[in-house]
Parts: sequence; C-alpha cells; structure tokens
Amino acid sequence: MAGRIEDYALIGDMQTAALVCRDGTVDWLCLPRFDSHAVFAGLLGTEEHGFWRLGPAHAPDTEPPCATRRTYRGESLILESEWDTPRGTVRVTDFMPPRDGAPQLIRIVEGVTGRVPMRSALRMRFSYGRVVPWVHKHEGRTVAVAGPDSVWFDTQSETYGKGLTTYADFTVAPGDRIAFTISWQPSHKEPPPLPEPEQSLDATAAFWREWVDHCTYHGPYREAVVRSLITLKALTYAPTGGIVAAPTTSLPEEIGGVRNWDYRYTWLRDAAITLSSLLRTGYRDEARAWREWLLRAVAGDPENLQIMYGIAGERELGEAELDWLPGYENSAPVRVGNGAAHQLQLDVYGEVTEALHLAHMTGLARNDYASLLQLKLIRYLEQHWDEPDEGIWEVRGPRRHFVHSKVMAWVAVDRTIKLLESGDADGPLEKWRELRDDIHRDVCEKGYDKERNTFTQSYGSRELDASLLLIPQMGFLPPDDKRVIGTIEAIQRELSTSDGFILRYPTSGEEEGVDGLPGDEGAFLACSFWLADDLAMIGRVDEARKLFEKLLALRNDLGLLAEEWDPRLQRQVGNFPQAFSHVPLIDTALRLTASGAYGG
Repeated sequence: MAGRIEDYALIGDMQTAALVCRDGTVDWLCLPRFDSHAVFAGLLGTEEHGFWRLGPAHAPDTEPPCATRRTYRGESLILESEWDTPRGTVRVTDFMPPRDGAPQLIRIVEGVTGRVPMRSALRMRFSYGRVVPWVHKHEGRTVAVAGPDSVWFDTQSETYGKGLTTYADFTVAPGDRIAFTISWQPSHKEPPPLPEPEQSLDATAAFWREWVDHCTYHGPYREAVVRSLITLKALTYAPTGGIVAAPTTSLPEEIGGVRNWDYRYTWLRDAAITLSSLLRTGYRDEARAWREWLLRAVAGDPENLQIMYGIAGERELGEAELDWLPGYENSAPVRVGNGAAHQLQLDVYGEVTEALHLAHMTGLARNDYASLLQLKLIRYLEQHWDEPDEGIWEVRGPRRHFVHSKVMAWVAVDRTIKLLESGDADGPLEKWRELRDDIHRDVCEKGYDKERNTFTQSYGSRELDASLLLIPQMGFLPPDDKRVIGTIEAIQRELSTSDGFILRYPTSGEEEGVDGLPGDEGAFLACSFWLADDLAMIGRVDEARKLFEKLLALRNDLGLLAEEWDPRLQRQVGNFPQAFSHVPLIDTALRLTASGAYGG
C-alpha cells in the first residue's frame, strides 16, 4: 500500500516530478512530462504498477523501514533522507537535475556510520502500470523498453533480475557514495549520455541557490514562504512557462470516494494566482514566461477561452478512466485527462485580467498583444457575464449564476478600465464604466441575502460558498462593509469544520449535491487561508495569525500541502502538492506581515 499523502516528498526538474515516500520508495513518476504516462504508478495501485525503493535492507514479509529523519538540503529541491539502523547510519540523496536533454532521477547512497546493508528494488511499468517493459542489457547498461519509451538504469553496483524486478544488494561504510540513475529517452534514439551524478548534484544545488536568491520576501515565516515558492517553481513546465495545478492525478478528496481528478494541466485560474504570488516576491521571469504561454494558448480565439490547457497549450484533454488501477486506498475511479476543460467558468476572465494587471503594475515590460487580449476578453464578457456557468469549483451539476463568477467578471472589467485610464490601451471607457456598475448592482441585488446579512453561493440560493471570501480581497466591496463582515461571519458559522478550517460549500454525503457529485470532501485549504486574509482585513489580526499558524501546522515535515485536510481522519487529502494551497499561504504571509500581525 502507498503511504499517506503527507508521507511523500516532491522532487522535480521543472518538466516532471516524482514523489518519494518516507521509506525511500518512489511511487509516482511520469516521463518525460508532468502529463505523460507514469512509469511508477504504485501510488494509485500496488507495487505491481511500478515503484523504486532504495533504503536499508529488511527481512522478507516485513515493512521497509521509514527514514529516521529527512529534509531538503537548504532552500532547494534536493531531498536528504537518513536511516539510523542497528548497524549504522546511511543517507540517501534524491534529486532531479534541471535539464536540457534526457530527464534523470538520481539517487546517491552515502555511508555515515557503521556498515549498513542496502537494497535497491526497481520495478518499471509503463502506461500507468499496465505494460511490462522488455528489460535487457545494452553495453553494460540496463534498459527497459516499451513502445516509444525507454528508461536507462545506471549504477556502479551489481544488479540482478528477479520477479520482473531489478535488484541491487550492497553495503555502505563511512565515506562510500554509490549512485543510481534512471534516464528517459525515446526508444528509437541512441542511448542517453552516461550520467554524472556528483556533477549533477552540484549543478542542481547551484541552480536552486541562485533561484532562491531572487526572492524579495524577508518577513516572518520566510521558511514557509520560500518552500512554497520552490514548490510553485517545481510545478512550472520550463519549456513553455505553463504551470500545473499539481503533479498527480486522482489522489482523492475523500478517501474511498469518487472525487478524483487529474490536476497535471494548466488551469488559467491556478496559474494566474500563482503568477501573482511570484510577481510579488520578485520572480518576473516566471511571470513573463507564463504571459507568453497564455498568449500562445489563447491565440486569436478568446471567445473560446478554455479554463485549462495542456502544459504546452494543448486544448484537447479528453477524460478517461484507468480501470486496471484500484486507486489510492481504493479510491476509484482513477482518471486521466479532465472533462472540465470545456466548461464555462466566467471567473477565469477575472483571474487572467487581474494577473495581467498585476504584471503591468509591477513593471513587467509591456506586451501589446497582452493588452489586446485583455480588451477582447472584456468584449466577450460584455455579451456573456449575465449567463449561468459552472463556477470556480467546476460543478458537474446544472449551471448557476454563481456570485463569485459575477464578482470576477466585475474584476475583469474594473482592471481593464484601469488599463484604459493609464493610457496604455484604447477602448470605450464610459461604456465599460457603466458595465462595471451594472455587474456590481446585479450582484448586490441578486446575490445578497438581506435577512441573513450574507452573500450566497448563487442567485436565489441559501447555500454559502467560501469563494465569497474573495469579495473584499478583489476590491468589490471594502472590508468594513457590513455585508462583507456578515458574509465572513456566516461562513465561519456554516462552513467551518470542528477544528476551525473551511469547507468550499456544503456537500450532501450519499446524495447528489450542488456540484452534481455524491460524497463529501475535506476542508479546502485555500479557503481557510482566504479566511485568514479576510480576518486580517477587518482588523481581527490576532485571530488571523492564529488561523494561519494552525494551517502551517498542517504541512508535512517538508513543508508541503495537498489540496484539502480531512478533519475526521486528521490527514491530507487531494492531489499533492497543490499550487492552490501554496499560493494563498504566500499571500496570507504577505498580508499578515503588512498588517503587523506578528508579535515578537
């Protein structure tokens, strides 16, 4: 069985990523891209679906020992795990060097004290665990081939095959360093170059050191902020600038449930808010690359804007179920692709426009086509803002007039008006000011429950929705407006879990709920960060700081967060690590720092 979600560490090379469990097992790796088929899919099944374990040898039929301690090396994505055993201490260093050529996963075993027997067990399975490759030797190297893919395995240690698995048994003493590397290559090409593990380790450390040096944030909780920034960088596909929501698919929002989705794509919403966090902490190159990705993906067709694209801008992300995988802790189905790609989500126009506005305000060099795209988006919204949509949470039930969608349509128009007022673009200024007023009035009349003094999830509904917490953050209403305060307090009453975290909206257990799905889910972590932001904005800064610190305590030992927190099971759930959790962590830290909410 795979480990708990929070038992995993992330390593990656800005093109794909691997998850490494506490016991030294790589249970998830897609090659060569985030959205490629997995070669290790044990995370969503069993060891039969592919894994790579490297750690102290253990007796047959016993669980492999978990690392005594693990950490990232400084401010990097280089993982160091140490085991204290009866025979001594051993360290394993795992990393993926940023690359121009073949993707590599490198693991270096180092003896610290004593003499420790070790074992590497490598079981490669292509096509998400479905295909057993042809494994053979080629000029002294081990290679696994299946269809268009080949994975090359290199080590100084002797290897042998047994049970369709490649093993290496060896012992390390102080000063010993033994490296293991897998490299992907198209199967029709020449073998990839022999790896140079030590040089690659030095280069990877230097890369992260230089990248983190650009961070302009030096306030409280810098460690948490920098770890989140590194995670966001790891989720950026370097060749194009596209940003994946998470490197995994189908990690469940409810253990044993059906809310299992593929997040290895670029949501405009997630990428836009990621961009805002990177911009505000000094990372303009990533912002510039994402803006260029956006212009390529949307091309000349903003009327058919999708809410998500492939990492290179692909539009077709057809959803399918992999019935040979039982799912994480039997949470089925396992899905690849995402059928929500063609939903109508009007809020996306606001998030994209807000990101372009922030890029402009922070001095990113002007791009005339970006301004033209922004104007085209508003012309589309002029005709469609008053339609029902699927909303921020991608409901699979009927379309509704979601309040958050209307608010973000207002944001799109408001930020475009600011662009026109700055003189950097031309458009019908008075007409769009009237449109902005019309949207604002519509939301306040139809999306607000006067009796309960709260905005609601959609027009005419009584349900609440945590996305309403963004109303003051987007400037739709000032924080001290009684309707804003009433909404914050209503969400605290009605959407709060027993431990004070926030649900996205009410779910209905076995019945089909507002989102068109049965079952429940955990507390959505981004929503709890939003609440902390709002509390700070309305002057309840001590309460905001305490909630923020409770949220920080949910991170795993390496500072990583999944999408949600299950208050009943007291564990992380959902895809991991999740950009939509780490972005608001950064934002809340910045807001609390600005508010002076830290004592001592």
